[in-house]
Formats: sequence, C-alpha cells, structure tokens
Amino acid sequence: MDGSATEDVAGRLFLAVGRLSRSLRQAGTPGPGHGSISALATLAAHGPMRLGDLAAKEGVAAATMSRIIAGLVEVGYASREPDPVDRRAWLATATEEGERMLSGVRSTRVRELNRRISRLAPKLQADLAAGLVALEALLADEED
Repeated sequence: MDGSATEDVAGRLFLAVGRLSRSLRQAGTPGPGHGSISALATLAAHGPMRLGDLAAKEGVAAATMSRIIAGLVEVGYASREPDPVDRRAWLATATEEGERMLSGVRSTRVRELNRRISRLAPKLQADLAAGLVALEALLADEED
C-alpha cells in the first residue's frame, strides 16, 4: 500500500471508529462520557494509579484527568487517596459501584454493537472479525 492509500485507510478508520463510538454512546443508557468510562476501565483493569500515570495511559493532559477523576469521585464511581509512597501525589481507584456501572454500560453498548454486526452481510462480518487482529495489534503497540 502506498503512502496515499495508507493515509486514506487511517483517515477513514479514525472517522469510522469515532462515529461508531459516538453512535453507541447515544444509543445506550445515559451515563459518563467516553473519557470517564475509558479512565474507569483502565483503573478497573490495572488497579490504583497515580493521576499522572493514568493521564499518560489515556493520552490526556494531567489537568483533564484530574477533572475526569473529580467527576467520577463525585458520583461514587472512583475514589482518590494520597499516594502512600509520595503524599504529594494521588492514587485513583475504581469503586465497586464504578465497576458495576462500567459493566452495565459495556453490556448495553456491546449488545447494541452485536445487534448492528448481526445485520451485516456474512462477508462483512467475516471481514470485520479479520480486521480485529490488526486493530488489536495497533493497541498492543501502545501498551508496550
């Protein structure tokens, strides 16, 4: 694939993923936005994290993550404690209530996505499944 074709795929993929994510959020139950859900999912998967480390993992500014966590703490989905190693820093943790909400949101959005996938032609379903390997590889590069 030449550079132009790669850019076209990248641009189309970027728009499609963003639009699909927004569409699933709008079709699902009301709740926290994508940034909050993503941060909460990271906390649920990795355990307590410093706000700066969470911000870096999520690819947002520390001030943005501080606002996200403040909102999650306010509704009881996360807690914030001083870091026992460095009292100047804070550790954020997903609460049980936050993990339950996350599970419900995921379930609702996954059901909606499954409904949409089931309406695709079998060839497109197979193409989508095959493309997941590449998408997961893109994410694995970030996690190293």
